[in-house]
Order: sequence, then structure tokens, then C-alpha cells
Amino acid sequence: MDGGTPPNVGQMRRAKGMERSFAGQVRSLVLGDGETFHGETILAVTKALLQSGVAYVGGYPGAPVSHLMDVLADASDEILKPLGIHFEQAASEAGAAAMLGASIHYPLRGAVTWKSIVGTNVASDALSNLASAGVVGGALIVVGEDYGEGASVIQERTHAMAMKSSLPLIDPRYDMARVVDLTEAAFDLSEACNLPVVMSLRIRACHMTGSFQTKANRAPAHGINNPLPGASFDYGRIVLPPSIYAQEKAKVERRLPAAQAFIRDRGLNELMGEDRNRPQGIILQGGTYSVVIRALRRLGLADALGRSQIPLLVLNVIHPLVPDQITGFLEGKESVLVVEEGNPAFIENQVRALAQQAGLRTAVHGKDRLPPAGEYVAATVRQGIAAYLAHALPGADGQAVDAANGAIEAAGARSRDSLAGVPVPPRPPGFCTGCPERPVFTALKLIMAERGPLHISSDIGCNTFATLPPFNIGNTVLGYGLSLASGGAVGPALGQPVIAIMGDGGFWHNGLTTGAINAQWQGHDTVLIILENGYASATGQQHVPSSGSTPQGRPSVVSIEAALKGIGVRWIRRVDSYSVEATRTVIEEALDARGQGLRVIISDNECMLAKKRRGKNHQAKARRQGKPIRKSRFGVDESVCTGDHSCMRLSGCPSLSLRPATDPLKDGPTATVESTCVACALCGEAAHAARLCPSFYKAKGLANPAFWDRVKARVAQSVLSWMGAS
Repeated sequence: MDGGTPPNVGQMRRAKGMERSFAGQVRSLVLGDGETFHGETILAVTKALLQSGVAYVGGYPGAPVSHLMDVLADASDEILKPLGIHFEQAASEAGAAAMLGASIHYPLRGAVTWKSIVGTNVASDALSNLASAGVVGGALIVVGEDYGEGASVIQERTHAMAMKSSLPLIDPRYDMARVVDLTEAAFDLSEACNLPVVMSLRIRACHMTGSFQTKANRAPAHGINNPLPGASFDYGRIVLPPSIYAQEKAKVERRLPAAQAFIRDRGLNELMGEDRNRPQGIILQGGTYSVVIRALRRLGLADALGRSQIPLLVLNVIHPLVPDQITGFLEGKESVLVVEEGNPAFIENQVRALAQQAGLRTAVHGKDRLPPAGEYVAATVRQGIAAYLAHALPGADGQAVDAANGAIEAAGARSRDSLAGVPVPPRPPGFCTGCPERPVFTALKLIMAERGPLHISSDIGCNTFATLPPFNIGNTVLGYGLSLASGGAVGPALGQPVIAIMGDGGFWHNGLTTGAINAQWQGHDTVLIILENGYASATGQQHVPSSGSTPQGRPSVVSIEAALKGIGVRWIRRVDSYSVEATRTVIEEALDARGQGLRVIISDNECMLAKKRRGKNHQAKARRQGKPIRKSRFGVDESVCTGDHSCMRLSGCPSLSLRPATDPLKDGPTATVESTCVACALCGEAAHAARLCPSFYKAKGLANPAFWDRVKARVAQSVLSWMGAS
């Protein structure tokens, strides 16, 4: 253990493992030639990496690509090591991007993954240098494009980063076999143009299920089992003058043209449509193909098999564009519609420029028919295509499209009218039942009720949910692990300590270096609350350095407390977050410890989802062995409940609800505890800390009772019956 600090209880508990398995998915990674894979796209991409002969794989977990990391961690001993593949979960996206440095000098194929756009922003420095130096081994970056209605991060796209750094960017059509083919082709493309390649997988693409015919996994030519002959050095690949000037010239004059030639010659983009000589056409990103073909089908211009009457140029590679491919599609066309999700309209503007340079008079439509920003869902795309074709198609054809779209809109309006007066209840995301982070915000809410508003810098992760009702706590969210840094200029302006909150994942990602070290160095009058729940919980309970073991299960503990002591922090307290009163007391103590520099409170309780998963496994094992299983949950005594409902206002627990009072003297509903209760005790703790309500009780149950348990139950029942009778 670092610094001689003993592991805390949570670390020792978590070091035993999370007891979750991806054995079923791992089995699908060993399918051989001609076998059929069936599953989600992200798992199919993982299989494609193994079929491509990668020497190393890494990344940082983030939806919707976390599963790639999860499965590879489980497959490390069984599949990766025998093939000679190195696997590593990096400390951040920047670390993952830096792993691709192995392909700069050596003929090693490698792939890394993370969530975009936030992860790409973190990795941007390494990506810029990597793109400038270039690669000799195929390098692929699989990014989970979290954009649109299901997104959880800022609404930006990877496209601008790819253009800035001259990175070929694949946006694949939603077809399982096509995605796999493009994944494998990405390595060939990277080696052909000596540039790392980005493949953008949208949320819906990652979770799409389908099938494809597999190939045998390929061992890399060099790797763990067959080391390289020796180290290599080439100053031309160092990002310093004069090399950087030659590297920029190579990107423009050699690498990008080589990428364009490969895209054209290998047919990575697709020309579709039954009548390709029509004077109208649609140019679209591969990732929007499904909604475009659905729109054409509903408008009567495509059949159920996806055969379109309108010519389509499907850009599975959206950067770089291939000029002669674009102008070839535009020739003979009166107009085209560019379906490009997001803003700015990079593709549309390039198409306009290429048309002008070629002297073509084709009218280019795009954001004038479709919204300038936001996700292009099915209805949005249908309306935009209808608006374009109603004017572009001649006479009766245009009128038919307009009529079809009008009928669809009218049917939708009738459905909405039938639901009038039945509002859909809001369902903002929130903490899970029993989450150990929830009580911390209950304590903060109680403190602010007494002391007044405090500036609280929030962070990326589960703790971000506290910015929503019922807590509404968290003034800023600027990046993973950046909460402490973001409050640096606020405290002096307010004349009071700033509270920063981050999880243990955020602490190891960026919080230690950018936040804690800087605050200690600058002498900030700041309170940092670290929610040490043991994992990167929001993305699926992936391991972090302080989890107690590596993603592969090897015991390894790095201590947050030892790291803080190592940089000179002396005011450090640990607290059981489920004790709201104790948490409130230690936070107030930290706020009052002015002049003592950075004060750190570590809340050490395991993520409830991981804890419940392990508990269910243990209960299932005990049930099979006929052993007793003890359970508990909380309840509310309706006769005592006053109807104040502070338990809900101060905790927001999903297991707390309301039901009509059975007491005729009560004019409002009483609280009730649903069956989802995990007996974390927060509801009772919150009420106790607020000194408001004694109505909560804890009930204990027993399944599979032993002999003496049954005897005691019969005796107790007999006594209760006798007392009732008397």
C-alpha cells in the first residue's frame, strides 16, 4: 500500500472482485472462419479488432463504448495473451491516445477507444502530435459519439477534430457486416496514408444487434509472443522543428491524397439507388442512412428492402471527402440534398465548394431544408426530405411526396390530440436507490438551509445528478476531475470557502494533478469532497486505481489518501456517508477550518449497484446450498407519519413514494417505502438529521430459515397470538 497507509474497508471488499462476468460475450470473440456472430455492434467491432491482427488494445471507459473495454478485460487471459495482444485500461483518454505512439515507429496495429466528444477533447494534445508524426502501423480510434436525444454530454461532434488534425473519419452505415468490414478496412486505410483513423460509432449504432460471418482471429506479426527485433529512432517523426514543417507538408501533399485514393479504390463510400440518372439526389453521412431510407420508404420512394428511387451517395468516410466522387455524383443533377447532422455544416459547405470549382450548376440544399443543429431523428429527416423533394421533383411526383408527408403529419397530430390533457411525467436521471453519494447531498442541503447558499463545483460522473431535483446542488460542471480547479477564482470573489465534489474516477483522471496539486500549491481555501464508491460507476463499474484490483482482476491498490498526503495535504477526514449527521458535522468542520489550505473529505462507500450484484450472487449461492438468507428494508408507520415529507425532499430516494392516508383525520397522503428498498437507511437518517420525523422503522426478513430459526419463529408467533387474544 502506498505510503504505508492501510487499505480502507471498501478497498479490501472491492479487491475480492465485482463478481460480474462477460463469459457469453467472450465466447463470441473466438468464433472462427465462416461461423455466425450475433450480438451488439460494439461487440462485433471488438471481434473485428481481433480479426485485424492488432498487437495492442486500450482505452478509457465511457458510454456507449465501455463494453469493448469490459469484454476485453475478461478476455485478457483466455484470448488476448495467447494471441500476443497487450491490453490496458488507460488512466485517461489522453493516456489511451498516447498508447498509439507504439505505431509511430513500429509496424504494430493498435486500437483505442473512448467516449466522444469529451474524451476526444481530453486526448486532443496526443492526437495532434500523433497525426503530425504519422504512423507506420495501422492505428484506429473507436469513439462513442454521444450526440442527440440520448446524449449525456455537451452537444458537439468529432468531425471538427478530425478535420483540424487531418484524421480520416469513418461514420459507418448501420449494417453489422458493413461496420465490421469498415473496422478491418480502417487499419489498411491507416497504413496506406500513414495517419491514425477515427471510427465514430453513434449511440444507436453501438446498441444495434445483427449478424455477420466471422473470420479467424489473427495473431500480430510482432507483439508479446514475438518481440520486435529492436528499438527504432527517426528524428523525422519527432514533433519539433524542422520535422514538424515536413510533417505538415506530408499531410497535405501525400497522406490525405493517399487516403482519398484508398477510399475511392476500396469502395468505402457507397452509391445506391435504382435510378441513378435522376436529376435529384441525396448525399448523406453513413450514420444517417437508416433514418434517410426510412423517410424515403414512408414517402413512397423506397421499398421495404431499402431500394431507393432517389440516388444516394452514402459517405461512410466523412473526412476526407473524395472530390471526384462528389463531383461525379453531382454531374447531371439539378439539385442535391446534403443530410449532415450537427453544426457547422462541414460536408455541405465542401460540396458547394467542389460544385463551384467544377463549374457545375447543381443546386445544393442542406440546412435550408433540415434543422441547423440537433439529432436527425426519423421524423426530422422525413420532414426535411419531403420539403426538398416536394419542390425538386416535377409536377405530380412532387405533389405526391407533399401529400404523403401531409398525411403522416396529420396522423401524428391526431395521436397527439388524443393524448391532450395527459401530460407525460418528467423523469430526470438520478441516483440509484441506496447510492452512497445521495446522503452527502442531503447533508449539504441541510447545511445550506442553515448557513445560506454555498458555491459548489460539481464534476462529471454520478455526482452530476445532484444538479437536478430534489437537490439542485452544483453551480458548474466543466470536465472530468475539474471541479476543484473550476472553483479557484470563485472563493476569493465570494470571500468564503468553495466546495468541490468529485468521484474517485474523476480524482484519478484529472482531479489529482489539475485540482488537488494546484489547490495545495496555490494555497486555496477550499473543501474537496471525494466520493470514493470504488469504480467508474456511471459507465458500468469499471475499475479505477483505488478499486483494489486491475480490470483483469489482479490485486492492486493505489490509495487516494496516500496520494493526497504525498502532495502535502494534512487535513483529511474519512466519513461514512450513510450517516447524514456525521457527514454534515465533518463538512461543517471543514468549512470552518479557514486558513488550513485544502481540506479533503473522503466518503468511502461502495457503489450500490456493484454491492447488490455481489449480494445477489451470494444469495443465489446460499439458496442453492439451502442456507438462510437475511434481508431487510425500511418502512413507514402511517399512524406516525406527519405528511411533512422531508424524507423525500432531502433524499429524493426512488423507493420513497406517497399513498392516500388511511387515517380520516389526515388531510394529505403519507409516505410509503416501495419494494425496491435496499435498507441503506438514508430516509430515516435524513429525517433524523433534520430532526423532523420518527416514523421510519427497519424490518428484517429471513428466507431459507434454519431449524432453530423456525422454532424461534413459531414461539414468537405463539406469544404474539396469546398477547392478541388477551
